[in-house]
Amino acid sequence: MPKVPMTEEGYRALRQELDLLKKEQRPAISAALAEARAHGDLSENAEYHAAKEKQGRIEARIARLSRRLGMAEVIRADDLSGDEVRFGAWVTIRNATDGAEDTYQIVGSDEADLDLDQISLESPIAKALLGKRKGMSVEVETPGGTSSYTVTEVSYRR
Repeated sequence: MPKVPMTEEGYRALRQELDLLKKEQRPAISAALAEARAHGDLSENAEYHAAKEKQGRIEARIARLSRRLGMAEVIRADDLSGDEVRFGAWVTIRNATDGAEDTYQIVGSDEADLDLDQISLESPIAKALLGKRKGMSVEVETPGGTSSYTVTEVSYRR
């Protein structure tokens, strides 16, 4: 099985979600199903059908999280350093067109969250940035066209 790179924080968050699903949501949906069954005829019982659908989503998420955590290669922040963009790096880039600067952390696909300025290792911009250093320029192919950026900072935060 291929390994999936993941930060310690990302691994912890997925583990917590899995624990929540197994220890709280799975038992709660089982109780909801039992209560819905007690209402009689299941063929016309909307509560039962809604609970079954929710149970399916929960079980699918449990399976996915279990699989991803089993393939995880946890990369510790203490092991990261240098001036080259790699997994776990915080990278500040300047758009060549309008001069706008953005800072992103490159993380695994399961932990990417734009609200937290974390982009997936699999994203076009992260792929273009890997191996680059401060001062280097990159061209990024996106669905909206080609964009040019300059790396203005690379750091590894702990």
